[in-house]
Amino acid sequence: DGSEGFDFTGTYDEVVPYEKISYTMDDDRRVWTTFTERDGKVFIESIFEAENTFPVEMQKEGWQSILNRYKAYTESQNE
Repeated sequence: DGSEGFDFTGTYDEVVPYEKISYTMDDDRRVWTTFTERDGKVFIESIFEAENTFPVEMQKEGWQSILNRYKAYTESQNE
């Protein structure tokens, strides 16, 4: 919605359509995201290597916010 933003760049390491994406951010931290279907719903889990500037809990909240916004976006596209 334009209210927040940040630069985010990296390189995809592995992409398996409908299953997983892994990438390395420009600061060499890695992220692994999996997509699992259960009972007609898709569950997304992201595991990330934390950085040293902010507390891990704050980083978890940030990643969860990204996933929540992605969920809202995808649900709005199906209406």
